[in-house]
Parts: sequence; structure tokens; C-alpha cells
Amino acid sequence: MVLISPSILSADFGNLRQEIKKLDDSGADWIHLDVMDGHFVPNLTFGPQVIKSLRSATNLIFDTHLMVNNPDKMIPWFADAGADIITIHYEACDDVLKTLSSIRKLGKKAGISLRPQTDSKVLENILDYTDLILIMTVNPGFGGQSFMSDQLEKISSIRKMIGNRKIWLEVDGGINHTTAGLCINAGADVLVAGSSVFKTPDYAKNILSLKNKEE
Repeated sequence: MVLISPSILSADFGNLRQEIKKLDDSGADWIHLDVMDGHFVPNLTFGPQVIKSLRSATNLIFDTHLMVNNPDKMIPWFADAGADIITIHYEACDDVLKTLSSIRKLGKKAGISLRPQTDSKVLENILDYTDLILIMTVNPGFGGQSFMSDQLEKISSIRKMIGNRKIWLEVDGGINHTTAGLCINAGADVLVAGSSVFKTPDYAKNILSLKNKEE
């Protein structure tokens, strides 16, 4: 069954620990942490100290998405803070293989993310160095954007590219009860969901509804 990784960008920031505990109780598989630096993307969110303060609230995987310039400098900070998966952007790296290897050397799963405009062919030489591929179906940096349906073909082509490798294929951006099924059918096995999880207080019902789109 597809995994759901709720993005806490849509959570109540005044009660983040309680929100994470509620997600844990509601059947979330991972917790998605969107780190934005105000440079690689125009928005600014939170840093490693916030993640460190939340780590003891749950045993769920912390799925950390670094939308930052100079990720090599920051990777050790987030590894130390308790991130389990650290995903960096292909477009932000000078040496992608070196950056992915540095994540793995710290004992973390290494993820690579692509902006919508980035061709999937850039992944061909790095598949054996990554544990997760994150496809953005909106332009990174803001929540609440509309899903880019032209990215479905990219998801399908990357699914074929992965083959039998043990690599998660994750999709982030505009995931709701309509687009979830489209992404799953295209080959996604992890969905990042923000407003579609947090839109009502019944997180368990919302998460289950997204998972049931696989049927």
C-alpha cells in the first residue's frame, strides 16, 4: 500500500508536537519536513533545532526535504537533529554523487529531488547512489499550489528507470483525493500530503482516504 508522508507545513505550528503525535496515532507512515532557506526557494520555514525538538514526539520516519542552497554544509546538522531520510535538490548541488554519498556516510537514507522543469534523464547515473527520488508536481517553495498533470509522464518514466532497485518514488505537490490515484497509477509509492491531511480534524480519515485511492 502507498505510504503517506504528511507535510507539517500545513500543521498548527503553535502545537507541532501535539500535531505530530496526532499524525502518529492517525496512521501516517512518515513525517515530511520541508526545509526552505529563502534562497533556493523564496519561502523560509524552519531549521534543525525545530526538528530536534520534535524528534522525541514520534518514532515515525522523519522525511526531510532540503530546499536549500549549499546542502553539503547543512546535511550534518539535520542528520544530528534526527532526520532519517535527507533529500537534496539536484539543482542545488555542485557534485550530486558526493552529496548523496555524504548523506549515506552519516547513516541516513539519501534522497534526490527534481523541480518540475528538470529532465528525469539527470537521474540515470545516480540511481545506485540514492534511496529515494522525490518528484515535485508543483514549483517548490509554497504550499497550496495546483497539481501539474504533465509530471505524471515523468513519474512513469522514472518508475521504469528504477526497475528492481530498492528506491522509493515519492511525489510532492497538490496531492489530494483526485491526484493521489493518478500518482499511484503512474508508479508513486510515497505521497507527500499537506492540506488534504490537515483540512479537517479527522486526520485518520483523511490519510486512509488517500491510501484507498490505490484500489
